[in-house]
Amino acid sequence: MARMATAATFLILFFSSFTAIVAWSSREQELDRITALPGQPEVKFSQFSGYVTVDEKHGRALFYWLTEAATNPENKPLVLWLNGGPGCSSVAYGASEEIGPFRINRNGSSLHLNKNSWNREANIIFLESPAGVGFSYTNTSSDLKTSGDNRTAQDALIFLIRWLSRFPQYKYREFYLAGESYAGHYVPQLAKKIHDYNKAYSRPIINLKGFIVGNAVTDNYYDSIGTVTFWWSHSMISDKTYHSILKYCNFSSEKSSKKCDDAVNYAMNHEFGDIDQYSIYTPSCIALPNKSVTIKPVRLKKTLLRRRVSGYDPCTENYAEKYYNRPEVQKALHANVTGISYKWTACSDVLINNWKDSEDSVLPIYKELIAAGLRIWVFSGDTDSVVPVTATRFSLSHLNLPIKTPWYPWYSVNQVGGWTEVYKGLTFATIRGAGHEVPLFQPKRAFILFRSFLAGEELPKS
Repeated sequence: MARMATAATFLILFFSSFTAIVAWSSREQELDRITALPGQPEVKFSQFSGYVTVDEKHGRALFYWLTEAATNPENKPLVLWLNGGPGCSSVAYGASEEIGPFRINRNGSSLHLNKNSWNREANIIFLESPAGVGFSYTNTSSDLKTSGDNRTAQDALIFLIRWLSRFPQYKYREFYLAGESYAGHYVPQLAKKIHDYNKAYSRPIINLKGFIVGNAVTDNYYDSIGTVTFWWSHSMISDKTYHSILKYCNFSSEKSSKKCDDAVNYAMNHEFGDIDQYSIYTPSCIALPNKSVTIKPVRLKKTLLRRRVSGYDPCTENYAEKYYNRPEVQKALHANVTGISYKWTACSDVLINNWKDSEDSVLPIYKELIAAGLRIWVFSGDTDSVVPVTATRFSLSHLNLPIKTPWYPWYSVNQVGGWTEVYKGLTFATIRGAGHEVPLFQPKRAFILFRSFLAGEELPKS
C-alpha cells in the first residue's frame, strides 16, 4: 500500500511539474507573439520574435523572428536561416528581400506579400547572428571585436536548445539549416555542432536532417582561384590583369605580396567599373555612392565584407534600414528592448573589420556530415562575382564524390531554371540569372529549389 501511495505521489508531482513547464513555455511564447507589424498586409499564419540569452556572464542575446508556415504549421518542418557577412542581418536580407513572407515598400513604412515566400513549405526562423548583428546584442563591448566562427556556432547551438525549450512543439520536428554567403561557414559549422551534440541522446530534440547553402564561402584556396576565373571569363578584367593575379598571388598563403595586392586592387578599382559585384548584369543603386573595395587577394572572400545593394530594385537595403529603425516597428518586434545605443543596420562594420577565427576550408566538415547521412544541397546564382559559381564548383570538385545523376538542365515554368548534378551525398545546382542573393533575383526558381530540397527529390527535368 505504501509503495502504491509513493508511486501515486510521484505521478502527481511529475504531471504537476510537466504542466507548469508547459504553462511557462506557453507564457513565454505569447510574450514573443507578433500581433501585426506596422503597414503589414493581413496574414493567417502566426509570427513570433524576441531574444534568447546565450551567455549570461557576457550578456549576449540573439534576436530571432519566426514566421510559421502559411498552412498546417504543425505538420511542416522547421528551418533556421542565416545570412553571412560575417556581420550581416538575416532580418535585413533573408526575411525582408529573399525568402520571408514580406517585402518592404519603397516608402520604408509599409509591407507587401512575397508570393514565393519559403514559409509556404516550412516554419522559418530568421536568426541575427552573432551578437552585434542587427538587434542581437552583447553587454560586453569587447565581444564585438572578438567574434569568430567557433563562438558564432556555439552561441547558435545554445540558442537552438533554449529556443526549443520556449517552443516545445518544435522539439523532435524535422529540422534543416539554410543560408548563403559567409553562412557557407555558419551553416555547416552549426550542423557539425548539432551533430556532435546529438550523439549523447538516443532521441535528440534537434532533429537535424540536412542543410542547404547558396553562393557559399567554402574553401579559401579554391574559392579564390574560382573567383578570379569568373572575373576573367565574364570579361570583368583584362588578360593582362588576369595573368598578373595568377602570377603574383599565392592563394595558399595567409600573406599577400604587394604585387598581388596591386593587381587585384587595379582590377577592382579600374577595370570592374561601377557595377554591383553581387549581380553583374543588374543596375546598381544610384541612391548610394559607389565605393571601391580594397581587399587582400589571398582572402578574396573579403569582397563579402559589405554587401551594398543588388536586385531588381537595387536599393532594397535602404528600405530595410529605414523600416527597422522606426520605434513602432521595433516595439511590434519586441526588439531593441535594452535601448541599443547605435542604429540598426543591415551589416555591422565593427564585426566585419574585427573577425577573428575563420576556417580556411569547410570541406572536411562536408565529408564528415556526408558520411553521417545528412541531406546536403549547394546552389549557386550564376551572375554573382563575389562568391561565383566557378568558385563553388572548384571547391566541391575536391570532395571527389561519385556522380549519381549526371549534369542536366532543370526547369521552372517551361524555362531552364539552371543546371544540376547529383552526387552521392550532395546535390549541386545553379540558378540561371541569379546574383548573390538567389531568392531576390529568381524567387520562383529559388522556391522550386527549396521545395525539391525539402522533399528530397531531384530538380524537375521538364
